Amino acid sequence: MKTISHWIGGKPVEGVSGNFGPVYNPATGAQEKQVAFASADEVDAAVRAAKEAFKTWGTSSLAKRTSVLFKYRELLDAHREEIAQLITAEHGKVHSDALGEVARGLEIVELACGIPEKLKGELSTQVSTRVDVAAIRQSLGVVAGITPFNFPAMVPMWMFPLAIACGNTFVLKPSEKVPSAAFKLAELAAEAGLPDGVLNVVNGDKVAVDAILEHPDIAAVSFVGSTPIARYIHTTGTANGKRVQALGGAKNHMLVLPDADLDLAADSAINAAYGSAGERCMAISVVVAVGETADPLIGKIKERADKLRIGPGDDPASEMGPLITKVHRDKVASYVTGAAAQGADVVIDGSGYTVEGYEDGHWMGVSLLDHVTPEMDAYKDEIFGPVLSVVRVETYDEAIALMNNSPWGNGTAIFTRDGGAARRFQMEVEAGMVGVNVPIPVPVGYHSFGGWKDSLFGDHHIYGNDGVHFYTRGKVVTTRWPDPSDGGINLGFPSHH
Repeated sequence: MKTISHWIGGKPVEGVSGNFGPVYNPATGAQEKQVAFASADEVDAAVRAAKEAFKTWGTSSLAKRTSVLFKYRELLDAHREEIAQLITAEHGKVHSDALGEVARGLEIVELACGIPEKLKGELSTQVSTRVDVAAIRQSLGVVAGITPFNFPAMVPMWMFPLAIACGNTFVLKPSEKVPSAAFKLAELAAEAGLPDGVLNVVNGDKVAVDAILEHPDIAAVSFVGSTPIARYIHTTGTANGKRVQALGGAKNHMLVLPDADLDLAADSAINAAYGSAGERCMAISVVVAVGETADPLIGKIKERADKLRIGPGDDPASEMGPLITKVHRDKVASYVTGAAAQGADVVIDGSGYTVEGYEDGHWMGVSLLDHVTPEMDAYKDEIFGPVLSVVRVETYDEAIALMNNSPWGNGTAIFTRDGGAARRFQMEVEAGMVGVNVPIPVPVGYHSFGGWKDSLFGDHHIYGNDGVHFYTRGKVVTTRWPDPSDGGINLGFPSHH
């Protein structure tokens, strides 16, 4: 059985802890690989490699950094099919979705290629007589990233390309469920000419996570995952003196007003709720239907959902793949049966879904719940699966109060033809990312990604300008230089003026 090892100091390093985790093919349910789990000593070895590399990388020219990143971008583009195949094999998402993930990660690599413009700094001259003040940004040192299973390539690329462009060195701890994509990203970075130790990958479980959070030589930690773990990462990391950005979970609402284009809203609800099998923090999991909108909208959603093709991610005919593990699949299914017991109408029940020839896969069909109320578990919890709830309200004001009462504030959307209503919504809703007739408003690479409330712990969003600021710290330099007229040799004709 193939073993996924660590990447430390510019080369593969076999695990020595003796602990391993299974890596499954979600479509078949079979374990196809194992991944080495790092001990605290192995994490320390990666940090020491990164610390040594920082001595030269941290003072390297912007030209050298960007030359490596431009080459890296070329290699990622050339290998995007291979990376997507690794994602599909371990995560289960369909190939087109995996390719889209790689493309969105490439956006941040492209942003990192433009780092000289982002690090220009500021200069004020003559703030006082012969005094100038410059504001500059400098790298932090060794930084780390802890990433989730649902985007094995994209989320790591949200972090380390920008961090190393800013002059830091990086230790990445990917999800132990999907380790191969991160390992490939490190291999390609080395091929692009990234010096040994600038990017390191250590696989593992909570032992590795805690070793990162407690290590005295790690200056900052980035995290994407569930809200309980994000809170733990932030609390533990900051207690150990680190800068932390921890992006948590979500319960994203899509508000549909009576004047909305219902065909567009139904298409968007399908895409946003069931894409990637609902395993994404920007998935729409609640449709808030105002007035008489609910019945026709649910009819259109059901009509489309019944036609979705579910199957292995490597089958070009598949539109949705399996869930990551059997345990997670069973948990997602429990919300459907639980919602029925709590009074919701189960319009579509996907809990018993199987795929012929792949009966042991982690399958879950799409599910649609109507008449969901805020007291139900299906509404209160982040399900992280292909389950869409519909909440009925009478007015816009009732809808905005419902949405703003949520403990999460990651992403949200409104569907309407009314520009005034849309503008009011974008100002009033308590969420970090808002879509107007756009169901998944993930910002492009040069804007920052992040939510509000329990969807973000820390002061910085990820990538964009916030990412640059997170991976650097400001310094202000005040300078006075003597003027030649103040004295010294002067061979000119003496003057009394």
